Amino acid sequence: MRKPKTAAAKAAPKAGATIELVPHLDYPAAAALHESLLAARGEPIVIDASAVERIGGQCLQVLLSAVVTWKSDMTALEIAKPSQGFQDGLQLLGLTVDSLIDKEITR
Repeated sequence: MRKPKTAAAKAAPKAGATIELVPHLDYPAAAALHESLLAARGEPIVIDASAVERIGGQCLQVLLSAVVTWKSDMTALEIAKPSQGFQDGLQLLGLTVDSLIDKEITR
């Protein structure tokens, strides 16, 4: 596997690859997370949230956009192994892992 390109993902995405989220999904991590997801567009991905200690609004927006994009593209996207920090952060922002993945595509 290639070395990480960004601060927001430990593994560079490949076809059907896993993107490992970094512990602090804050404002500085949002652009890097976006780049990692954009590089994986069109391919099924698993987002590994096991290392996340906290998540901010900007990274949540990036993840929400990815969910809608992958659904629109009819491509599989899964959030795997959500850490307690990831779940707690989502709860503070009004979501759960299930509600994040279940976002409907609106036009």
